Amino acid sequence: MTARAIRLGPRSVAALALITLIGVAAFGWPLLAGSASGLAHSQDAPWLFAALLPLLLAVVVATIADTGLGAKAVAMLGVLAAAGAALRPLGAGTAGIEPMFFLMVLSGRVLGPGFGFVLGSLSMFASALLTGGVGPWMPFQMLAMGWVSMGAGLLPERLRGRAELAVLALYGAVASFCYGTIMNLQGWPYIGSLASGISFVPGDPLSENLTRFAAYCLATSLGWDLPRAAVTSVATLLLGPAVLKALRRATRRAAFEAPVEFKDADTA
Repeated sequence: MTARAIRLGPRSVAALALITLIGVAAFGWPLLAGSASGLAHSQDAPWLFAALLPLLLAVVVATIADTGLGAKAVAMLGVLAAAGAALRPLGAGTAGIEPMFFLMVLSGRVLGPGFGFVLGSLSMFASALLTGGVGPWMPFQMLAMGWVSMGAGLLPERLRGRAELAVLALYGAVASFCYGTIMNLQGWPYIGSLASGISFVPGDPLSENLTRFAAYCLATSLGWDLPRAAVTSVATLLLGPAVLKALRRATRRAAFEAPVEFKDADTA
């Protein structure tokens, strides 16, 4: 069995499940709320979720840390989060090119879903501070990136060699595209200057709003999502072998799961 920097216990799994369910509600509230609920017509809902998500993310990270985030795992988390934050500005937002995605995928793959979720969230937080991208969208970015890295840690462990690289490249492409799509969903409902054919209409049937959302994605973000997916996939194929080898070597040397023993000092 592969050594993990964080072994998820029942409390950690419950916390991750809870933040995932609330995250789905935070992103999808316009489509999930019924026309008679009042929520679909509320312009305050995105801001309420933006205020709530940081607190929930903090609770999840604290829960995971309480169940097994040791000093060595914290050190590796800091190094990888700093690397991810430094990689993100390299694309400067050009056509959706964000090199940090492939590192988040590979790190989550080697170090597991718990570590991956914390790493993805922390890396996005650090990169927002680094690039001045702090705003109500930041908690949503943190959650979405946590999902991306966590998902890589949930892939079958038995894969190795070319099959592993192929699966990781495919996963990275799909996850990068999905990241852009769900981040579109976060901002789409309260951008009021859109053309009527692609804007959110509170209380309209789900099918009609989904059609408008698909048109919105095609019109505004497809040119960013596809390059992001392509860059992540190509970087995984080209750099993946070296990065996976380095991460697994560091994991073995860190011996995250080795028991700590205390011995009495020699009094002779």
